[in-house]
Amino acid sequence: MDRQNVGILHPGEMGLSVAATIQNTGHTVYWVSEGRSPKTRERAEKLNLVDAHALAHLCEVCSVIVSVCPPEAAEGLANDVLSDGFTGLYLDANAISPQRAIRIGQAVTDAGGTFVDGGIIGGPAWTPGSTWLYLSGKAADRAAAYFAAGPLETRMVSDTIGKASALKMCFAAYTKGTTALLSAVLATAASLDVRTELEQQWSQNGSNFAAEASQRVRQVTAKAWRFAGEMEEIAATFREAGLPDGFHLAAADIYRRMAGFKDALATPAVDEVLQVLIRSTLEDTAHPTS
Repeated sequence: MDRQNVGILHPGEMGLSVAATIQNTGHTVYWVSEGRSPKTRERAEKLNLVDAHALAHLCEVCSVIVSVCPPEAAEGLANDVLSDGFTGLYLDANAISPQRAIRIGQAVTDAGGTFVDGGIIGGPAWTPGSTWLYLSGKAADRAAAYFAAGPLETRMVSDTIGKASALKMCFAAYTKGTTALLSAVLATAASLDVRTELEQQWSQNGSNFAAEASQRVRQVTAKAWRFAGEMEEIAATFREAGLPDGFHLAAADIYRRMAGFKDALATPAVDEVLQVLIRSTLEDTAHPTS
């Protein structure tokens, strides 16, 4: 494949690693600095991404755009790209419900572009064999070629738009959903003054589960602000499949309560996280919604 211009929206921690794989494969990666934070600019400059400055210019110079953004922004961002006249290959690699992926795909197709549905499983892709980009749609093979050099791995799921997103939703429903559940369990135990006894029970027969649970709760705080929207997308996925959506709506609430830890300079102690969850509960009780 000849060298091409590929736009990345936007180079957060995950998006930057996606951009690196595209660069490794021999393509030039553009980004948009307009409206982005100094931290995002620092990341982009570190990888020598080309600044298109404005979205309209990126749409003009790039034949491919890869969207990696918070799930609640995915559809609006796609619409902005289409409003700027983009008719190339649009890969949505966001944590969104299958029905949202189908809706975005239809809009891209109606505008004359080519759409590929993607779902990323794993953390930022800096190590081979650790992170997978699942792809679906008739142009999935074409999209995969832009990532051939790795370390981000690609796997084709189906020719049908929505299948890659469905896989991502089901996977995250367990991994991130259970972390939210553990957070709620520990906060409830702390509120009822039985946390020590609970952790003692978890530690029976030499089990490390108590320590592992606390570590999971602490480590998730940095990304909790982003996971809230993802839980809502999972809830919509479950609802569309005819299953209850309440668990993941509650998980979204748990993560939203942790959102204040986003820019913390250090990983908070588990006691601090639990107190935030408990305090949020008390505030909700004191100020019920009408």
